[in-house]
Amino acid sequence: MLRSVILAASRSSQVERLVATAPFTRDVVRRFVAGAATDDALRATRGLVDDGLAVTLDHLGEDTVTPEQATATRDEYLKLLKMLGGAGLTPAAEVSVKLSALGQMFDEQLAYDNARAICAAADTAGTTVTLDMEDHTTTDSTLEVLEKLRKDFPSTGAVLQAYLRRTESDCRELSSAGSRVRLCKGAYKEPESVAYQSAREVDKSYVRCMNILMSGDGYPMLATHDPRMIAIGEDRARWFDRGPERFEFQMLYGIRPDEQKRLVDEGYTVRTYVPYGDEWYGYLMRRLAERPANLVFFGRALISKK
Repeated sequence: MLRSVILAASRSSQVERLVATAPFTRDVVRRFVAGAATDDALRATRGLVDDGLAVTLDHLGEDTVTPEQATATRDEYLKLLKMLGGAGLTPAAEVSVKLSALGQMFDEQLAYDNARAICAAADTAGTTVTLDMEDHTTTDSTLEVLEKLRKDFPSTGAVLQAYLRRTESDCRELSSAGSRVRLCKGAYKEPESVAYQSAREVDKSYVRCMNILMSGDGYPMLATHDPRMIAIGEDRARWFDRGPERFEFQMLYGIRPDEQKRLVDEGYTVRTYVPYGDEWYGYLMRRLAERPANLVFFGRALISKK
């Protein structure tokens, strides 16, 4: 019920205006979003890389409805990648890209062309790209684009969402050598016909998917803040004899920084997902909806570093 309320609020311009003007909003946004400009993203990245963390950068904004908006998003990524390379922040820093922000909803060829340009720029900068996954109606399209991109840019990463019933099968398909796969729980409201509805079922699916990826030949990227899932990830790495160079943990910017540091200190690769840009509202609401307990994470994170 709480998840449905949060998702409904994420689509309400009235609630967005209320949140945007609330006194506490600036502190919340500053803690979990790097800033509005490219320079803000670079400053945050530099600090994280200096602390031994890897980074993936996401330029916020997916409500793209015109070719001009899609082109502007592409150009922002091209600018970002050039600056990352010039600042010596690659390969530690990569980028995450939503195809919807590149035109997927109205022109799949345009989205592919834009994504390909970003992959080429990433390759020039000495890094790579991960294609974010969105609601289930775009899964097939996103995986088709991924397959085409990997012909020339094999390191392009995929994202799979454990709450979808199909994901175990997708994990098997994408667990081949060289395949980078981020496994997350999922952040969109989906019907029961395609997605598990209870947290217990999603957790069980996450573990099953993790086992498939960790036992395969690819490069798993375990995106979770859940202490149980992290502990299971550490256990699975030992069970499948995966050294720290053969998988990584991923967490959100501003969430559990002490845990990120602990994992780094123990020799694991930890990649921090760093969003930036003006379109912060939808991002924050989806993170809350993904796991309503994140309300507690966000609240605690404002007053502590655990």
